Amino acid sequence: MMAKHDLVYGIHAVHHLLERAPEQILEAWVQESQQSESLKSLLAQLREYGVAVHRANAVTLDKLSGNAVHQGIVLRSRRPAQDPLGLDELLTTSAQPLFLVLDGVQDPHNLGACLRSAAAAGATAVIIPKDRAVGINQTVRKVASGGAEIVPLLRVTNLGRTLADMKDAGVWLVGLSAEASDSIHAIDLDRPLALVMGAEGRGLRRLTREHCDYLANIPMAGAIDSLNVSVATGICLFEALRQRGG
Repeated sequence: MMAKHDLVYGIHAVHHLLERAPEQILEAWVQESQQSESLKSLLAQLREYGVAVHRANAVTLDKLSGNAVHQGIVLRSRRPAQDPLGLDELLTTSAQPLFLVLDGVQDPHNLGACLRSAAAAGATAVIIPKDRAVGINQTVRKVASGGAEIVPLLRVTNLGRTLADMKDAGVWLVGLSAEASDSIHAIDLDRPLALVMGAEGRGLRRLTREHCDYLANIPMAGAIDSLNVSVATGICLFEALRQRGG
């Protein structure tokens, strides 16, 4: 496949791409047998949009998707040439934005899960650094189940400068840290907010921590004293949503 194209697979991811940006779809491969009702519905929509649909067997779909769970459908879509919105535009989309900042997440499954939670929580955007962090790929799109098509993803060259710009614009930065003394539940999240999450293993980098207005922990009562970054992200996003009356 060409570098400027993406592969999208799985019923949820394809459904959301059809809802959000059907013009990006270039062609599709659909399993020729054992089609579910959901798959038949997607096939009908693709034909309505004039997308070229190729019949394929399971072996072909496995090869196209890299042996991922494709649920009988794989698309080739046009990748956007650049980020659709910059920080300045995103800051004006809401009087009380909710940003998710991921400080160097490298596992595509974690990024996909974070995008899915961000979409479910109605986040304004997800912000990630361009270097030393995973970007959008087929695995991310699959795990996100449509979240990659819903939530704007802003990749920035200098994360520290971006955090400083957000603070100057009146956004409060709350970083998650196991060493923090305050619980995420005790901090006021009902304000223009960016939740700042660290990478797998190392957590927040020192410079990122120093930009945060508050550091918070997630209280835990069991024997395990840490959570996967995508799980922690979901907890924090929905605590913010709860405080905002969502």
